[in-house]
Amino acid sequence: MAKKAEVKDLLEAGVHFGHLTRKWNPNMAPYIYMERNGIHVINLYKTAAKLEEASEALKKIAASGRKILFVATKKQAKDIVAEKVANVNMPYITERWPGGMLTNFVTIRKAVKKMASIDRMKKDGTFLTLSKKERLQVDRLRAKLEKNLGSISEMTRLPGALFIVDTMREHIAVKEAQKLNIPIFAMVDTNSDPRPIDFVIPSNDDASKSIEIIMTHVTNAVAEGLTERKSEKQAATEGQEAKAPKAKKKETEEVKEEKAPKAKAAPKAEEKETVAKKAAPKKAEKTAADDLTKVEGIGPKISEVFNKAGINSFAELAGKSEDDLKAILADAGSRYASKNPASWPKQAKMAAEGKWDELKEWQDNTKAGVE
Repeated sequence: MAKKAEVKDLLEAGVHFGHLTRKWNPNMAPYIYMERNGIHVINLYKTAAKLEEASEALKKIAASGRKILFVATKKQAKDIVAEKVANVNMPYITERWPGGMLTNFVTIRKAVKKMASIDRMKKDGTFLTLSKKERLQVDRLRAKLEKNLGSISEMTRLPGALFIVDTMREHIAVKEAQKLNIPIFAMVDTNSDPRPIDFVIPSNDDASKSIEIIMTHVTNAVAEGLTERKSEKQAATEGQEAKAPKAKKKETEEVKEEKAPKAKAAPKAEEKETVAKKAAPKKAEKTAADDLTKVEGIGPKISEVFNKAGINSFAELAGKSEDDLKAILADAGSRYASKNPASWPKQAKMAAEGKWDELKEWQDNTKAGVE
């Protein structure tokens, strides 16, 4: 279990220092404790609570196998984010946000593939057949791609969430994520607007110590989610191995029953009924445990909204129309009313039928559920 955020530690790191009062955003008023010497002071009790909430949601996303893209291009944050995020093997952008990184993801993937093709040229000797000038141009292109896109080379599909340091600086990333219904986690200072952010962490986004303590807590939660996923996979493989000898025993029992006299047929039917009764609640449990966040465009908060509305499985989601889903989102609040659920029933149907490869291919070829 990850260590909880202590208010004392946050205070020592200077997380409570906001911006100048004249630069404040009125929407940050609920997170501001007081004003002192012309500077707003952030309420650290609210910061600690919001940090725990965000960490729990990030842990769930990591455990589901989705990638979390970290964005921090400001000087104070880039080195800290690169170091912390590399430890949990997640993609990150610390140079310049490439316009259309999410909304034009197909083109970005082509640039990453270009980088891989240059590496192949160097391995198979094709690179040496080029002229000196061409080799120099290719090397420069490779260095540029590595600098801007090297950290996302393993991100084959759109991320499950975005974590942003300084939403004012990364406003393009925020808009792209909003357009594609990707959940946004962010460190939000007193001069920023928290309304577009799904998981707000009110904190000082300018001081390196403040950024470091928040990033440490967040990456620890992600690491915990990844270890949970790993242990679940191991348990599943062990369970399959354990089922194999049991299946053989069942086969031998069936052979014995076939050889037995017909008079014993009645109790056998009764046994089947009891087995069917026992199996029925197990099926209900399985459908209730469906992870709706595997549908592109549905984050942890939207999943909770649907659960409250009685949609707990892929089959139930697939049975709803676009208008039904829009009505549920509108009832949940203005933040969700702008979401586009057009493709969610289609994706849910593929998931309910167990067509995971087909679903993944569809998600890779579309833009986060927007066809």
